[in-house]
Amino acid sequence: MGWIYLLFAGLFEIGWPLGLKLAQSSSLKFLWIGFAAIAMGISGYLLFMAQKSIPIGTAYAVWTGIGATGTFIVGILFFHDSASIWRLVSVFLIISGIIGLKLAS
Repeated sequence: MGWIYLLFAGLFEIGWPLGLKLAQSSSLKFLWIGFAAIAMGISGYLLFMAQKSIPIGTAYAVWTGIGATGTFIVGILFFHDSASIWRLVSVFLIISGIIGLKLAS
């Protein structure tokens, strides 16, 4: 169950930078900041739950890796961030590390 908590914690981790980005260009600034704060709280709580059965170092690395990779993908798809080969290779290395931590635990 810990890995399910961790997966969802990582997905909610994508929500807070997304909310802050949307707050920059919206008249609903405080709504998006609220969204970011709620996503941050849920993400933190789910990480707390995951750490009951997953070592802290593994949980934290996977949590931040999912958040970073997901935010990277959202940036490319919706905000026209660069998708250069070096950025893609770097994110592939993050994903490889996440998979390696899962297999090693």
